[in-house]
Formats: sequence, C-alpha cells, structure tokens
Amino acid sequence: MTKMCRARTRLACLASGLLTTFAAHADDVSVAVAANFTAPMNAIAAEFARDTGHQAKLSFGSSGKFYAQIRNGAPFQVFLSADDETPARLEQEGATAPGSRFTYAIGSLVLWSSAPNLVDARGEVLRRGGFDKLAIANPKLAPYGRAAVEVLTAMNLLDAVSGKFVQGENIGQTHQFVMSGNADLGFVALSQVMKDGKVTGGSAWIVPDTMHAPIRQDAVVLTSGKDNPAAAALMNYLKGDKARAIIKSYGYRF
Repeated sequence: MTKMCRARTRLACLASGLLTTFAAHADDVSVAVAANFTAPMNAIAAEFARDTGHQAKLSFGSSGKFYAQIRNGAPFQVFLSADDETPARLEQEGATAPGSRFTYAIGSLVLWSSAPNLVDARGEVLRRGGFDKLAIANPKLAPYGRAAVEVLTAMNLLDAVSGKFVQGENIGQTHQFVMSGNADLGFVALSQVMKDGKVTGGSAWIVPDTMHAPIRQDAVVLTSGKDNPAAAALMNYLKGDKARAIIKSYGYRF
C-alpha cells in the first residue's frame, strides 16, 4: 500500500469515527409547531439535523389544539406557538422549563387569492365584493384568525362579510381552502405564500401591522423536554443566524 493510500485510509477512518461520535450524541426532540410555521420549520429542521445530528420530529396544527393536547399529556417536548399567550399560559401552569420561553418570530397577515388579479394592493376587494367565500382561521383557536377579525372590524366590514366566511380549523386548512378554490380569497399567514422575500403566486394584500395586534410567536421547552439535549439545542438553533435567515425569508420579523 502506498503512503497516499495509507493516508486516505486514515482520513476515511477518522471521518467514520467522527460520524459515529456525532451519531452517538444525537437525540430526537418532539416538536409541536403552529401550522403557519410549517414551511420555515421544515427547512430549519433539515439544517438543524445536518448541523447538530439531532432530529426534530415535527407535528403541525393549531396552537389552541396543541395547548389542549399538552395539558392532556401529549408527549411534546418543545412548543412553537402562533402566539405568545398560549406558551405564557403553559408557563404559568407549571408545564414548561423555567426561563425557556422566547419570541422566535413576529408574523404577518396577508389577504391572498390564488387568482392573479382578484386581490388589490390595498385590500379594497373586501369593500367592492365580487367574491363568494372568504376563508379565515378559527379565531377561537388560531391567532391569525383573531388578527383577521381585528382587521375586518377596523375596516367596519365584519358584519358585511361574515356571511361569506369559510372557517378553517387552523391556518394550514385556511390556506388549503384558498388554494383549492373552496374560497375565492382568505386571510392567511404571509409565510404560506412567500419565499425568498417574494409572494410566490396569485394576488395579495399584505395587511399593515397597525391594523391588528402584533402576532408574536413564542417558543418554549415543555416540562417533558427540560432534560433533553436536543430540545436545548433546537431552542439555541432558532436564535442563530442560519435559522433567522430562513425565518426572515418567509416574511417574518423579529
């Protein structure tokens, strides 16, 4: 065997040893994720696995339903909510690791249609009419649904359009209603229709932040995850430059 071959063999062994050590210290973390954060969290989880070796096992749904599941013993270890109130409530109830809660993103609301010319840049389509169904997320469960109601109230249009509502259980289902044509347009999370800083299709009105309360989205480690290294690593990763760049690319602020 030549010196070069022996050197290559040593390098291969070293790389194999490093990968084995990396895997030996890797853990899984079960994460409940608000539906609006589906696309960025999938991207973040992939980078998190590559960079740390830990695996984030993701479940997506409404923050309100996750709260009920967590209180009933669902085995989640980290919760990424669509609001700040639900994690704060869990914190007050002693269901979280002390000091772990922080705001990982501030969401933006958008009125969106898959039709290219239906929604104008100021949302005047809501006043003009010309649509049959308007999708919103359940305001009792979904912060983006509550924000939509606030916007319609501020525009003095809530009573006029409420008869056209198609209500989604969460913002993911609401977006699907618009995508499928079951609703002509709908209030969804900007992250669902934006990538790399651009709305990816259809027509949209990005609702000014002044028209509704800030959609502060908090993350928290739950009691069951307080001793899990992967849970701590994920929370730190969400605060890092790589994760924040992904989050920003989907229209979130900090």
